[in-house]
Formats: sequence, C-alpha cells, structure tokens
Amino acid sequence: MATLRFQALNELLSRAPKDVTLPSNKVTDYYGQSVFNEDTMRKYLSSDAFKAVKAASKKGGSIDRKEADGVASGMKTWAIENGATHYTHWFQPLTDGTAEKHDGFIDYGDDGSIIENFEGKLLAQQEPDASSFPNGGIRQTFEARGYTAWDTSSPAFIVGTTLCIPTVFISYTGEALDYKTPLLRSLAAIDEAATAVCQYFDKNVTKVHTNMGWEQEYFLIDEALYQARPDLALTGRTLMGHSSSKDQQLDDHYFGSIPERVAKFMIELEIEAHKLGMPIKTRHNEVAPSQFELAPIYEEANLGNDHNQVMMDLMKRVAGRHKFRVLFHEKPYAGINGSGKHNNWSLGTDTGVVLYAPGKNPKSNLQFLTFVINTLMAVYKNQDLLRASILTASNSHRLGANEAPPAIISAFLGTEVSAMLDKIVAEVPDHKMTPDEKTALKLGIGRIPEIILDNTDRNRTSPFAFTGNRFEFRAVGSASNAAVSTTMLSAAVADQLKEFKVEVDAIIETGVKKDEAIFQVLKKYIIACEPIRFNGDGYSDEWQVEAAKRGLTNITSVPESLATYLDAPAKKVLVDGGIMSEKELEARVEVDLEKFVYKIQIEARVLGDLAINHIVPTAVKYQTQLIQNVQGLKDLFSDDEYKTMAGSRLELIKEISEHTSAIKSMRKEMIDARKKCNKMDDGFDKAKAYDIEVRPYLDKIRYHIDKLELIVDDEIWPLPKYRELLFNC
Repeated sequence: MATLRFQALNELLSRAPKDVTLPSNKVTDYYGQSVFNEDTMRKYLSSDAFKAVKAASKKGGSIDRKEADGVASGMKTWAIENGATHYTHWFQPLTDGTAEKHDGFIDYGDDGSIIENFEGKLLAQQEPDASSFPNGGIRQTFEARGYTAWDTSSPAFIVGTTLCIPTVFISYTGEALDYKTPLLRSLAAIDEAATAVCQYFDKNVTKVHTNMGWEQEYFLIDEALYQARPDLALTGRTLMGHSSSKDQQLDDHYFGSIPERVAKFMIELEIEAHKLGMPIKTRHNEVAPSQFELAPIYEEANLGNDHNQVMMDLMKRVAGRHKFRVLFHEKPYAGINGSGKHNNWSLGTDTGVVLYAPGKNPKSNLQFLTFVINTLMAVYKNQDLLRASILTASNSHRLGANEAPPAIISAFLGTEVSAMLDKIVAEVPDHKMTPDEKTALKLGIGRIPEIILDNTDRNRTSPFAFTGNRFEFRAVGSASNAAVSTTMLSAAVADQLKEFKVEVDAIIETGVKKDEAIFQVLKKYIIACEPIRFNGDGYSDEWQVEAAKRGLTNITSVPESLATYLDAPAKKVLVDGGIMSEKELEARVEVDLEKFVYKIQIEARVLGDLAINHIVPTAVKYQTQLIQNVQGLKDLFSDDEYKTMAGSRLELIKEISEHTSAIKSMRKEMIDARKKCNKMDDGFDKAKAYDIEVRPYLDKIRYHIDKLELIVDDEIWPLPKYRELLFNC
C-alpha cells in the first residue's frame, strides 16, 4: 500500500470542498474591477489622454510621447491603488502559453531617493531578451532582441500584484514572433473587405468587427492523482491505462449536477474572471466523466482571444487552490471524449447588424446570404489552410473520434439555409433577369423565417457549422491558442470577399444592375462550393468515401497538414493578403514542425521510462509471486492435482513474459528509431519520420502495458487506473 497510487487515493479521501465567499450577489458590483477599462480610464486619465487611447484603439494608430506619459501615469496610480507593485508586457509567443517579465515600479528619483515610476516609453514598448522563444530561424542567438509593443485595443489588467499590459511581440527586424500580430492583421483585412461589400447594401457602414465566443472544454483531476501519473504531469495525457468498465456509456455525467467540489472551483473561477472583465456566462458538466465546459458572452475577437489565454492561466491557478489540476490536452484519456475549444465566429457592423443573422426584408437577407455563401466559398477553397490551423500533435488524437469533428473540413448549414441556396441556383437564370424573375426571387429571399436562428441544429460531427447567427469552428483544440484558427478563418474570408467584390463590380460595369450582378456571382459560388456542404454524419465511414468523391482532402498527418501552409492557395491568403510575410510564414511552419517533433519525442521518452522502471518491474514481481505459488503447489499436491490447479497460473506466467518481452524489445526499437530521426536536418523530413517511425510505438507499447494492467494484482499496480482518474471529483 506504499505506492504513489495508494498514497494519492488516500489523500483524495481526505479532500473537502474549499469554501468560497461571493464578493456580492450582484456580479455588476465587482465586474471589471481589475481592468483598466473605459470607466477607469475616464477617472484616472486626462481628457486628452483618454481620447488618444480611444482613437488608437479604434483606428490602430499610435500615441505620442506626451500622451503616453499621461496614460502611463494614470495607469500606474490606478494599479498601485489596487495593490500592484510590478508591471509586465504580457504577450503570446509561439509556444503553448503566454509570456511575461515582471519589473517593479521602483526607481531612483532625481535626488537619488526611491520612487515609483512608470513612464510612457515603458508602457508603449519594451525590449525583452526573449532569446529562447521559438522563432523559426528569424533570429539568431546573437540577434536576441525582440520588442513588445502595447496593444491599445486590449485593456491592461491586474493579476495578483502585477499590472499586465497586452502587447504584440516582434523581432528586431520587424517580423511577428507571436500569435497576436497576425490576428490583428487578419481582423484589419476582413474589416476592410467586409465593409466594402456591406456598401452594396448600406452606405452607412464604415466598419466591420469580428466577434468570437470560445467554448473551453477541460478535465479536472485531483492533484495527488495527477502527481502519481508522471505521463500526465509530463505530457498532458495518459500514455497507458486500460479503459474503465464504466466511463461515459450512460451519458449520466453530461449536463448532470455539478459535483460540490467542482462547483466551488467554478464559483471562485468565475469571481476572478469577472473581476478581470471576462463575461463568463455558462458552466456545465461535459460528456466524459470529470470533463467540464465554460463559455463567455461574445466579444470582439482580439479581446476575446486575450481573455481565453488569461482564462487558461487563471484556471490553473484557481484549480491549485482547490487541489485540482486542469487538463487542457485534447485527449488526456483514450477511449472517451476529448476536449475542444469551439470557436464561434461572426461579423458585425458599426450600424449594429450581425451579418450572419437573417433580416426581415429582401435587401437585408441578400446581404445575409452574400456573407454566408462567401464564407462557404472561403472554407471550400481553403480547407487545407483551416485544417493546418487546428491539427496539432495533441489535437490529432481527438479529430474523428467521439464528439470531435473529423479531419475532413466540411460545413453544416441546416435545412433552411441549404434550401435557400438551392432555391437561388434553381431560380437565378444565366441570362439577364426579367422584372418578374427579380420580384419572385426577392420575395423568396425575403421569406427567410426568423425562427431560422433557433432551428439550425448543431451537427456535432461537423467541423464548421452554421448555428443561427454565426459559424462554429468546432475542430479547434482545447489546448490551442484560438488566435491561429481565428487568423486563418478571418484571412480566408477577407480574401474571398475581395474576389467577390471584384467579380460583382466587373459585371456591374457591363450595365447589369447591382442586385442581379450579386445574384449571378452568388449562384456561381453556390455551385462551385457545393462539395463543402454536408449535413450528415461526419463520423461515418460512408462520409469519408463520399468526401473523397467530392474532392475534399482528408489529411490526418500533422506534418503533411502543416506543409500546406506553404502551398500557393495559403500563400495567396496569408502573404498576398498582408497577414504574414513569406519569411514569417516559413518560420511558423518550422516552429510547428519542431514542436510536433519535441512532443512526440517527450512522449516516447516518458513512455519508455515508465515502461521499464514502473510497469515491467511490477509485472515481473507479480510473475515471481505466481512462480513461487506454482512451485508451492507442486510440493504440496500430486502430479495430477498439480496439473489441474497450476494450469491457469502457468498461462499467466507465460502471458506476462510475452508482454514484458514485447515491451522491452519495442522500447529498444523505438529508441533506435528516435536516434535515426534525430540525425535528420530537414524539419519536415524529421517530423514526418517521427510521425511514421516513432509515433506508432506509443500505441504498440501501450497495448502490452494495458494488457498487463488486467493481469497484475491490483494491489501492486503502481499507477492510478482510469476508474480512479475519471471518478475523482
């Protein structure tokens, strides 16, 4: 009973829910109190400084030195009054997390005395060393300088005693080294392209903003159990473990009563999130045991993504106070649902119109269909780009299994919208429309029922589904930075809207009326992108066959998927569209390939260590006990009795030998394969080799370990089992 497993189980028995006290029953009493938001800025900034920040936030411009000094002074005063002693430029490098370097407000005054100081130059830009962040060859070690620059569109906030200032992160030569910079560029691109298209329908539209609403799925595990599973601690997932007799078969966890200990964690998490201005609204049990979800109200995409990154860090810290660990890995447990971060994406105008919401007349519904159809066209033309944005080493375990969408990118529209698109194809003639044809079509378009917002069923097997007034990109992984998928989707739609406007304008120049020109182009697009529309079961084998007939790609290899970033269609969207330079794009592919290699390498090392130092010795120990038992039987009983009684034990002894021998030989083969791969210089070749030559051993070795788990005496098995890991909340 002295194993880590039983120590963890004993510690779990002593857990009691941690009491949490609400600051107030009204969230509005404390919402945003740790954020330097507009209300706070009005209080702490001069009128000129406030206007400068608002103008820079809205238009993306800069703030002059004098105004920056005024903002910094007000921000420092507010931060110190709220307990801050340090400040940091908070950014999102090309890793799986965020980055921050804390500096104190402490400084020397003119007379040598100690003062609190924070000037505009410190607010606007800093120069962290940052030499160890992934850069894909953009910077050499001797060119370590990277710059962080204030993102005025995302408000500063306080975490603990530190003022956090959201920033972009760029190299000395100006290349983006983060996820935020391309995101901001893509949001500017779609603003420009979508606004130009909106002008067909409403000349008052001067800006289109992108909204996102992320749904964060996650698992919770008791801290003691987590520490007793080195594979979870080091890789984020269980590299071994036989399925539990009961897991999610009964669907009894889904939307069930939230366990008291988890509820206390959620309450404290929401309190802290609301203080930070994050509009968290939804919490519930997910399908798998110990799996949960939280989601906010929609926000502007850049701010929403910042909030998701802050939230993931906040979840870890609050969970620690409740003796939990949060698992963001997309597939921490084999055989049950994985976790996603559904990216609900939409566009809205500065006139208050949601562009993906049906209107109440033919004009507004033509605008609605214009944006829906162009989005479908963008997804169809850029399916490889969108897949590359979400297919990672960890998310590849999830795609196509249980609740996760497949690696085939398709779009679900629901019956109403699908019928409307079919109607346009059927009724819009190739020749110039007569007045009667125009009237009939407009009346048909104008009859889109308002109930469409509610009757678009959520097809959980679709990676990209229309859900009433937005599209839900369901394939995004739980651990991912959603900026990547948002960037690629926004950039692809922006590129498509530009093409649409060029085509429509060209037809108008021939003398065709605007609406008729729009209908002609939309009809062509509906026909062209029809292969991407699929309302059926995306998990079925039949769909894979059907998708191949339609010409849709089904790339399941992470390295091969990443390579499509460098294909001509992706470069057209990203490089020609001004989202990334070719150098930045190539660097990101190199970083992602390297990250893939390292993750498989780490998993292989961890599995090899656990197999040889934990599993095999335990199996041999139990085998020795069986051998001693068999020898004792032989001494006590006659030959006939011995053969009858010892037969099953001898079979077990033989079976253990077969499994342990297989584990040891496969581990050696895996090490040899890894050494061979490590000698490769080309990033893609190495990643591909790791995928083909090393990764399969993880499943092969696991098979034998999981078989041993069913054989070896439960009392000496060293690691917590699935039945213990999944039902610990």
